[in-house]
Amino acid sequence: MGGPGEPPEGTPEGAPGGGEDEYRSVVFDESFVRAARLQEYSAQERMGDHAPAVRRRPPLHRGLSRQALILVLLIAVAFGTAIYMGVRHPYGTAETRQPVEPLRMTVIPLAPQGRVPGAADAERLYAHSPAAQFRIGAEGIPLPASRRTAHFTDGDVVTALTTAKDYLVRSSLYPEVLNGSQVRPVRVLLDPDQLDQFDQSFRHPAADGRHAPTGWLVRFAPAGAELADRRIRVQGTLQAAETDSGTLEVTADHTFVYALRGPGGSDPALVSLFTVRRELTFRYDRADLRRHQAQLVASYVQAGPLSCAEAAAEHLHPLLAGQTARSGGPAGTNPYATGSATALCGTLAGGAQPKV
Repeated sequence: MGGPGEPPEGTPEGAPGGGEDEYRSVVFDESFVRAARLQEYSAQERMGDHAPAVRRRPPLHRGLSRQALILVLLIAVAFGTAIYMGVRHPYGTAETRQPVEPLRMTVIPLAPQGRVPGAADAERLYAHSPAAQFRIGAEGIPLPASRRTAHFTDGDVVTALTTAKDYLVRSSLYPEVLNGSQVRPVRVLLDPDQLDQFDQSFRHPAADGRHAPTGWLVRFAPAGAELADRRIRVQGTLQAAETDSGTLEVTADHTFVYALRGPGGSDPALVSLFTVRRELTFRYDRADLRRHQAQLVASYVQAGPLSCAEAAAEHLHPLLAGQTARSGGPAGTNPYATGSATALCGTLAGGAQPKV
C-alpha cells in the first residue's frame, strides 16, 4: 500500500518526487536561462513571415570579474613600486654622477741642514728617531671607529675607509711600487674618470701640480736608493665625513719612515732614514663605493732629506748617510706661464733626524 495521501499506484509521473527526479541534476534555474545567448521569440514575434524560432541575445556586460580586478590592481602596484625604486634607488645612475675633479698635488722637498746621519743598523736609527714608537707597515694605518652618516650606512663608511687604507698601503708600502717597477696596484683603486690623468702623469711627468708621479705614490729613483729594511714605520690617522647626500670624503694624514741604503747594498754603514709625510683627500660617490675605488682629489707631500735643486716630480732622490744637500734652490717659477705650479722647497728640521 502507498503511504497516507498517495495513490495506490504511487506518485504519478510529473508530480513532485515522480519520474523527473532522475533529471533534477540537469534542470536549469532562472539565472541560467536569462544568461542564455539564444532566446525564443514570443508568439506575437513569430507571427511575422519567415521569422526564426529563436534569436541571438546580445552579450551581457557584467563588468570586470573579481579576478580581473585583482590582477589589474597587482599590476598597478608593481608598476608603481618599480617607479618608486627607480627614483629612490640608493646608488643612482651613471648619468646623475657629479664630474670627477682632477687631482691637485703639491710635492715639497725638505733639505737637510748638514750631513745626513747614518748607522750600520736600521733598528738603531729607528730607535733614536721620532719614529721609535711608530708601528710597522699596514699596522700603522688603523681604521677608526666608523659611524653611519645622514645618507650613508655603517657599511658605506667602512668601505670608504678601507679603500683609503688600501690605497695608502699600495702606494707607500709595496716594494714593487717604491722601486718604480709597478704602478698597477695603485691604478686599479682609482675612479675610472681619473685614469687619463694618472696615465699622463707617468707618460709625461711634469711639476705642474697635476702630473707628478710622486703626487700619486711614493717611489725612489732606481739608481739612487733601495730599501735596507722592508719593515717601514708608519703613523697617522684616517677620518671620514659626509660632504653632501651623495658624497663621502676621507682625509688621510700619515708619516712613512724608510730605511735606505745605496743601490747594491755595498756598505751597511750607509743606512739612513728617509721620511715622507702624505696628506691625502679621497672622495667617494656611490658608484665608487660599489667598485671599491676612490677619487684622489688632493695630495700634499713633504719628503726628505732631499736637495731642493733635485727634481722630485718623477722620482724621489733621497740623500743617503753622509751626504749633504746640493747648493741651489728649486727650479724657477715663471709667473707669466699659465697653469704652472710654484716650485717649493723646505728645510728639514734637525729634530726630524735620528740622533746617532
